[in-house]
Amino acid sequence: MKIVIQRVREASVIIEQELYGQIQQGLLLLVGVGPDDGKEDVDYAVRKIANMRIFSDEEGKMNRSVQDVSGQILSISQFTLFADTKKGNRPAFTGAAAPDLAKALYEELNQALRAFVPVETGIFGADMQVSLTNDGPVTIVLDTKNK
Repeated sequence: MKIVIQRVREASVIIEQELYGQIQQGLLLLVGVGPDDGKEDVDYAVRKIANMRIFSDEEGKMNRSVQDVSGQILSISQFTLFADTKKGNRPAFTGAAAPDLAKALYEELNQALRAFVPVETGIFGADMQVSLTNDGPVTIVLDTKNK
């Protein structure tokens, strides 16, 4: 899995001109699933995301997790994280998992994260408009195959 993690002051997703999900302080996740991903990737990602210390403490040091600040997560499926841009100007997405596998692992990730913090989502495969106020900015890429 490849997951772009953004610390946000707020984030929202609109689908078909309707507000579908919205959070305040927390994390925006852009989640891409690869063909070789499985339960161990989900478990690793959940552990890292729930405990990653990227929120500031009283001294301004990134020393708190999303749980520590009572934050929320907005999770968005993002197959384009597996884009291959080596040839030409049109990316190929053949490196992404098949939709059935990707949807199952994306939903498993979101459900597992709900044990730690509230999680809002988009709709897998939908055309979505995502808005955010990046806090910091803090943006981190987590690749479960690069532990």
